[in-house]
Formats: sequence, C-alpha cells, structure tokens
Amino acid sequence: MFLIKYFIQATEDMLLAGIIIGMIFGFAKKFFGKPGRLIVYIGTAAGVILSGVMSYLKNATKLIDTSMWNMRMFIVAVSMIVVFAVFAILKKKLRLISEIVMALSLTVNICVLFLYTLPDVLAYPYSILLVEKTVLSTTFLFKCIGLILGLILVYLTALAVDSGSKRLSNKNAILILSLALGVNVVRQVLNIIRIMVTKRLIKSNSTLFAIIKFSSNYDKLFLYLVMVIALVIPVILFIKSFNVNEPYSNNAQRRKIVYKWRVVRRWATLAVVCLILSTLNLTVFKTLASQEVELSPVEETEFDDTNVYVTFEQVEDGHLHRFSYITENGTEIRFIVIKKPNSSAYGIGLDACDICGETGYYEKNGQVVCKLCDVVMNINTIGFKGGCNPIVIPYSIENGRIIVPIEGLVEYEKEFK
Repeated sequence: MFLIKYFIQATEDMLLAGIIIGMIFGFAKKFFGKPGRLIVYIGTAAGVILSGVMSYLKNATKLIDTSMWNMRMFIVAVSMIVVFAVFAILKKKLRLISEIVMALSLTVNICVLFLYTLPDVLAYPYSILLVEKTVLSTTFLFKCIGLILGLILVYLTALAVDSGSKRLSNKNAILILSLALGVNVVRQVLNIIRIMVTKRLIKSNSTLFAIIKFSSNYDKLFLYLVMVIALVIPVILFIKSFNVNEPYSNNAQRRKIVYKWRVVRRWATLAVVCLILSTLNLTVFKTLASQEVELSPVEETEFDDTNVYVTFEQVEDGHLHRFSYITENGTEIRFIVIKKPNSSAYGIGLDACDICGETGYYEKNGQVVCKLCDVVMNINTIGFKGGCNPIVIPYSIENGRIIVPIEGLVEYEKEFK
C-alpha cells in the first residue's frame, strides 16, 4: 500500500508536465535546427537543477511564498506562449531569430512546468524521513520505490510522446502541441486568478468565485484533457503505419521502410500502455489506495474513579485491542494494548501520536499501522517514545490486570478534541 500510494502521487504530480515536455521535445527535433534544440536541452537541464534549489528553499527556509511564486511563474509562462505564437507566424520571414525566440519561449515553459511540480516530488523523501526517522526502515524503502516507479512511468510516457510527436506530419505536430499548450495556459490563467483573489490582489465577485470554484474542483480535468490529446499521437501513427505508401526501388529499401514503421508502432504501443496505466493509476488504483480504514471498535472494560482496568485475558491473543475513557467534558480518550510477540510484555499507548494526532492505529497482517501516514509500527517499540509510535501513557501491572491511571489519560484530553 505504501508503494502504491507514492506511485500514484508521483504520477499525479508529474504526468501533465511530462507529457507536455515530451511534446515540446518532439516539436523541437522536428522543426528546430541545432541552435534551437540546444536551447531546449540546456533549458531543460537548468529547469531540473533549479527545481532542486527550489525544493530546498521551500522546505528548509521561509524565503519562498509558494502561491506568489507560482503566480509569477504562470504569468511568465503564459506571456511566453503568446511570444511563441507571434514568432511562429513570423518564422518564414525571420527564420533563425524566430527559431531562437520560439525555442526560448518553449524552454521557459519547460522550466515553469518543472519548478511547479518537481520541487514537491523531490521533497517527498525528506517528508517520509521525518516520519520514519531512518532510511533503513522497510516502509521508507517501499515509499521511495513507489516514488521512483511513478517517475519512471512519467519518463517513459514523455519519451513515447516525444518519439511519436517527431514522427507526425508537420500539421498534426503543430496542432497537437498547440492544443496541449492551450489547455495548460487555461489552467495557468485560472490559477493566476485564484491566487490573486486569495491574496486580495483583485477584488472577488460572483464570476471570479465561480472560476475559482471550477479550477479547484476540476483541477485534474486539465491533466485528463492533456492525456487525451497525447493519446491522439499513437492513434494517428497506428493508422498511418497500416496505410504506408512510400515508394521503394528494391527489397532493401522496402525492408528499411517496414522496419521503420515497426519501430513507430512499438513507440506508439508504449505510449498507449503508459497512458492506460497512468489512467488506471489515477482512478482505480487511487480509489483502492484511498479507501477509508475502519478502526476496530472500542472494547468494554472496568474502571473506577482513579483507574481503567484491562485484564490479561482480554488482550492475551496478541491482536490490537482498543479501549477508552470518557472525560467529564464528554471527550473519548482512546488507548491501545497489544501483547508483544514471543514475550509476556505488552505494548501500551494512546491511540494517537505526536506527528499524526488522534487518527488512530489499526492491525493489518499482524502489524500495527498508523491510519494517517501508513507507517508500520515495530510492535516491540510500542510503549516507547519516538517517530509515529503511540504517545506513551503511565500504567502498572498487578494481579493479572493492566492498570491505567485516569489522571494519565486526562492529561492528553486535548489530543482527542
């Protein structure tokens, strides 16, 4: 589950950027000479490096106001698309100058796509480590593997889109890139409006409120539209590959043509597979991974004015048991008890932790798992401070009973409000 969760997250965060960057690369290889392609390649590398710097600044300092930074980037990106369109029209007259300006415009958009999406993805290992406390844990490893698999899927999708775009006709290549950039421009403009209203740079009204509501509720719509546009590429190539009418003068040339279109079909197939897997990832897999986990019910137990009593018989089976005490204010304070494996000791603590709050723990396949962050607890460490372990509470053992002082529970009443 940890692997799938971060596989989905990385795909969701980076896929739109990956598809559009793949289209831009294919466009550059098809229409630009060496200077234009070099600008795109260098700009892409710069975008990745700047994303690393941005990730550090956002997570280790207070220098970055994310919303304002995004708004400025979107304004620049939209302006560059307008510049790109103008110089695309002038390309026949200005030639090299137009190519360089167009390449710079697309490169700026690549950098903005990276700077908007990649810093958060690069910060995931750091965020995971804050919970896991060590890179040696199995959970940390699985989460990072999921993250890497998501990035690999995005990379393969971008590679397939790149390969397909450069094999399209000039008209189709321009049309598909224009549609994808147009969808992204609309998304960026809506985000600019939302940020400006939120930051009170412009006064809100019913129209702007409707725009903000739409952009917030249907943000993923733009990703799906770009995916549909990308799917047109392999469809066109498949149709074209089965209707080849290229002239040849001998069998060697014929074999060369057949091999070329076989390679085209392979890239087209990869694009379709990646887009289908991404769709499943963002729908079916995400639904399964985000299903609400039901906590086991609170069990009845004895208590008096000073203590809550749990008998050994109630918790002898080695499974997770949940108990509670309701305070005078009506707050239910939950705590858990589990017998440690191959031991006569018990793991006892609040059904809450300092990191994730009172979301609680559940048992799965003999393991205790935090409901909020999916971290698996080492059962032998339950009852000790650290990480996502349950908050430690005082208790004593006497005459076959675990005795939990009510005073020690009420101390944490605020955790369950």
